[in-house]
Amino acid sequence: MRGGALEVLLVRAEGLKRAHLLGSSGHYVIIQCGKQTIKSKITTEIDERVWWNEKFRFVLPQLEFQEMPKLIARTMKQTKFLEDYSIGETIIHLSEIVMEGCEKGFVEIKPAAYNIVLEDGTYQGEMKLGIRYIPDVELKEQRNICTRNYCQQKKHSICRDLLSIALKRIPWSKLFFFQKCSACEESKKSE
Repeated sequence: MRGGALEVLLVRAEGLKRAHLLGSSGHYVIIQCGKQTIKSKITTEIDERVWWNEKFRFVLPQLEFQEMPKLIARTMKQTKFLEDYSIGETIIHLSEIVMEGCEKGFVEIKPAAYNIVLEDGTYQGEMKLGIRYIPDVELKEQRNICTRNYCQQKKHSICRDLLSIALKRIPWSKLFFFQKCSACEESKKSE
């Protein structure tokens, strides 16, 4: 079975939204192409830029590429003590790239800067991505290239885990009983 391959070169991001610095540790990107999702490596910020220099390959049947309107690259902030959160996302529309790739047999867009859209719809920062589309690829051979699939599992924070352990060990019945007894003693003393 034959399909198309979309290669994404994730170069860098700069001018990212600054949030709290407590427990900050790194940035990563979740790239979604159709039903496939891949997570980049985690890297730290150097001179207000975050560098990845990673290449990802999405291999899908040709019909899925023609129906798929966009590629989404979501920039995430990893923290030590809290849950990871989204900084913003970059959306690249693929319809023209796929059409041109099918006509010419190959299309490559050199790494270019794309705006990062924040949750409120404003722009802050940019992400540099390169794209290559190859329309005629054997699907059997290329299926296992994306080895680091990102699972949408909810990550728990360390603080939440510590609190859950501590709260389980508190003898709540004794605490409430103590308050009841102290309230009873105060009422007896006042009489």
